[in-house]
Amino acid sequence: MTVVDDIIEQANGLDVWAQYVLGLGLTFVSLAIVHFLMKKIILDFVKATTFTWDDHLYRPVSQRLYLFVLLVGIQLTLLWIRGEEEDLNVALDPLFSASYILLTTSLASVAVKIMIPVIIDKFSNPSTVTVSGSNSLVIFLLRAAIWFGGLYLALDELGFELLGLLASLAVFSLIIGLAMQQTLGNIVNSFMLALDQPFEVGDRIEVDGHLGSVVSVGILSTKVLTIGENLVVIPNNNLVNSTVINHARGGGDGQGRRISLVLDVGVEYDEDIAHVKYTTLQLLRECPYIIETPEPRVLLNELGEYAKIFRLYAWVEDYSDEFVAKDWLFKNIAERFDAEGIGIPFPTAVEIGATLKSTYNKQRKATNVRRARLQMIKEDKALERERAEAKWEIEAITEKLKDPELDRKERAALEDALRELNRVLSMFEAGES
Repeated sequence: MTVVDDIIEQANGLDVWAQYVLGLGLTFVSLAIVHFLMKKIILDFVKATTFTWDDHLYRPVSQRLYLFVLLVGIQLTLLWIRGEEEDLNVALDPLFSASYILLTTSLASVAVKIMIPVIIDKFSNPSTVTVSGSNSLVIFLLRAAIWFGGLYLALDELGFELLGLLASLAVFSLIIGLAMQQTLGNIVNSFMLALDQPFEVGDRIEVDGHLGSVVSVGILSTKVLTIGENLVVIPNNNLVNSTVINHARGGGDGQGRRISLVLDVGVEYDEDIAHVKYTTLQLLRECPYIIETPEPRVLLNELGEYAKIFRLYAWVEDYSDEFVAKDWLFKNIAERFDAEGIGIPFPTAVEIGATLKSTYNKQRKATNVRRARLQMIKEDKALERERAEAKWEIEAITEKLKDPELDRKERAALEDALRELNRVLSMFEAGES
């Protein structure tokens, strides 16, 4: 202790400028030590973990820690040199207290910004459709509340009274609110859209008969670019009160951009059902835009006044390929039907006594029909087998869900599988996708 006391006594004997230099030097030495510990210990530990949130937290935490050490060093230096000057302490202590409050507020705000999405993701279903977006309204309100509380405490340390100012602002806000009711409604509804996130920029949506891609979501309005390249500006008030169809989020199995393609094709009544189903099913499987799972299906949907109506079910991986997929299918259906001798009905006028000439080889068509019937027998058997397996799996999953010891992830995965199986089974039984 004698050595330490001698060092303290020598430091107290220095002149004022030497004491300032010594205090600042010790402050920077402390900063160097903290920096070394953060780089060699904390950063290595952060890199070793599999989490990403600690990587995002490291930089803002380290920056604020360095600033905190610097402020503490400056304050201790001033207390050491000017400790006996009461007026200086009264003037500087509130400034340092307010600075510490603002540093803590800033750190809490950043932590909320980084950790809330992690917490929300932790408690969300990992297999559902997820779409990226900006911070939700919950994060915004939490950060706003933290900053309001921090600023209030910091200004209170500095001697500012905020109650009277807040009361004046409340009256002023009421007057402004009455004058700008519609505008404020749009602003509030923009936050509601941020909270609910029914779509994001780039999604194809349909609102009040307008179909197009979302260009931007603003404070007052949302802009949609239609397929005809018309820019539709929709006030957020109208958007919140309207039914929005989002074509980019309807896909199952966690694939947000997948879309179902449903086409109706009519053929003449004398055409063989198996021949038509096999021909169209092969085309669906050959289409480069159609995915293999779920498998495409062809069902006889209606016996119309002049045609047998077949409904084609298929799934496109990206909804942006919907129109080119339709173009490919219609073009190839027309060509393949012509090659197979399958007639597409259309209004005709027949002159009495005239002889109709056949433009297709009947023997060749009969051969195609027989081949298609044999293939469709195999397809129908496979379809019935898949239907029976789906029913069996539904029963098995239903029994598993009765187990109270299932954890959350297993239960969510089983529920998703059950929904997908029910969707497939409903298509088999009711002819609906």
